Amino acid sequence: MATVKQLRVMATTLGLKNFNKLRKIDLIREIQTAEGHDPCFGNIPGCGQEDCLFREDCLTEMAQAS
Repeated sequence: MATVKQLRVMATTLGLKNFNKLRKIDLIREIQTAEGHDPCFGNIPGCGQEDCLFREDCLTEMAQAS
């Protein structure tokens, strides 16, 4: 899984603003939105968004939570 520092670099690259105080999961969801995906990290079991950067991490987190 990406570190918070890596996520902040991604957010900056995508032109996001005011993300420094966001929790890691909220930052991931903001990045998902900026990339044109639903902000669903950790919320949808069996997600169909195959091209999401966070898909593998999300599915792993979902499996660990259940």
